[in-house]
Amino acid sequence: MYSKYDFGDLDNDRIVYVREVNVDELPEELRDQAMGATRLYAVHAQNGDRLALVKDRKLAFVLARQNDFAPVTVH
Repeated sequence: MYSKYDFGDLDNDRIVYVREVNVDELPEELRDQAMGATRLYAVHAQNGDRLALVKDRKLAFVLARQNDFAPVTVH
C-alpha cells in the first residue's frame, strides 16, 4: 500500500519522521487499502503532516532518502 504525496512541495527543512502505525487507528478508507496488514509505516513532515504510508520500515526510509530527506525514527 502506498499513499502519494508530492515531496517537492515542502519547504527547505529536510528531516522527516518515520513511525509505526496500527492499521486499526487509520480512517476506514485507508484500512480498506491495507491488504490485510496490521501495521504500516508513516512518513511525517516536521509539522506533523503525514506524507506517505508504506508497508515496511525499510521502504519508508528509502522513500525519504530518494526525495532528499533525512529520515528519523519516532516512537
